[in-house]
Amino acid sequence: MNAESVISLAEQGVYTTIVICGPLLLVALIVGLLVSIFQATTQIQEQTLAFIPKIVAVLVGLVFFGPWMLGTLLSYAMDIFTNLTRFVG
Repeated sequence: MNAESVISLAEQGVYTTIVICGPLLLVALIVGLLVSIFQATTQIQEQTLAFIPKIVAVLVGLVFFGPWMLGTLLSYAMDIFTNLTRFVG
């Protein structure tokens, strides 16, 4: 196993991580932005108002994107396990 294959494997792992986490982070970003705009316009500075909608939105996003995320992760894991002999020996 040479350096290029290790770098390629690490690059694929980082890319898969970003692709899996991206939709949930985007949902949390959009909901956080909407909540902060709402807080700025109404001048309500309640701390829990910032966290509760984001938690609920991420949970709903997890239910919605969960099967796709699991499929992507399983595909990456199967690719790693099927090529395990190439990586080790």
